[in-house]
Amino acid sequence: MRAVVQRVKRASVVADGELTGKIDKGLLILLGVEDADNQEDIKYLAEKICNLRIFEDEDEKMNLSLVDVKGALLVVSQFTLYGDCRKGRRPNFMMAARPEYAEKMYLEFVEECKKYIGDVQTGKFAAYMDVELVNDGPVTLLIDSKKNF
Repeated sequence: MRAVVQRVKRASVVADGELTGKIDKGLLILLGVEDADNQEDIKYLAEKICNLRIFEDEDEKMNLSLVDVKGALLVVSQFTLYGDCRKGRRPNFMMAARPEYAEKMYLEFVEECKKYIGDVQTGKFAAYMDVELVNDGPVTLLIDSKKNF
């Protein structure tokens, strides 16, 4: 399971012309799933993201987590995080999970995050989405549950 974590001042997602998620201060998560992912990957990534100390304290040090600042979470499915661009000019998406499995894992990840964060918003799985954000910092991190990077 892979995530692009972006600290945001605000973010929103529109799918099929409908606003499906909107947050103020918090994190925008682009989440990719592979077939080899399981419950341990969900638990690892949810705990890591929600407790990652990337918000500034009163001394302007990145010392506080999303839990500490009572921020919100916007989770958007993103199968292209498993795009392999090493050969040729067209990404290979063979590592991305089958849609039915990816959706199940995505929804379970959202539920796991709700154990830590009160406000968890989402996009719409497998929909074409317009995502807007104001990146705070900017702070953008990549996290892989298999610890590949």
